[in-house]
Amino acid sequence: MTTPMPADATLDEIRLGLAPLIAANAAFDGWTNTAVALAAQQAGVDSDVAALAFKDGAVAMIDAWFAHVDVVMVAALPAEVLGGMKIRERIARQVEARLTELAPHRDALRRALAILAMPQNVARAARLGWRSVDLMWRQAGDTATDYNHYTKRAILGSVYTATVTVFLNDESEDWADTRAFLARRIEGIMRFEKAKAAFVARTENFPSLSRFIGRLRYPVV
Repeated sequence: MTTPMPADATLDEIRLGLAPLIAANAAFDGWTNTAVALAAQQAGVDSDVAALAFKDGAVAMIDAWFAHVDVVMVAALPAEVLGGMKIRERIARQVEARLTELAPHRDALRRALAILAMPQNVARAARLGWRSVDLMWRQAGDTATDYNHYTKRAILGSVYTATVTVFLNDESEDWADTRAFLARRIEGIMRFEKAKAAFVARTENFPSLSRFIGRLRYPVV
């Protein structure tokens, strides 16, 4: 049974609350105003208010749904749970938590990804993907602010995208094929991070061209 939305809910709260209901309807009605109207009826939200909350159309609905998945993932794996795991397990468990939430709505997810793949939506899709992988790394305890911040997220983004592609067509029991695929890809991330750390350790004392040029320009007195 759906919990009614509070009468004083903000538009952001309405978007987040209606998002999973819209996703459930989107499998049949697409990411359309019809799906929003049905979700509003289920949640006891005024249809005009719901329409206003999603006035920007399908991409706004998908954005809210992915944000809802983020919330579910964090609730399923709070810091005290992740803290006792190795990094690779923290990442794997978070991806699996997302897939668990997405699993009942694979048709809606296919439709959503098709919409996000449209040329006019590619930039927005990239931002949504970055938001999710950034959250996963932050939840995993990553605090990097240098180039590692970007490389980690870019690599996880490609892994997550590939894993979702496998997941959408996975008919194995309990998504065993997807889990195995994910485990292999995360192992690859860990090997890359170890190799990168070893390279940095070997080269951190190498002469720096930028430092040399800087000294030419600003000689030490």
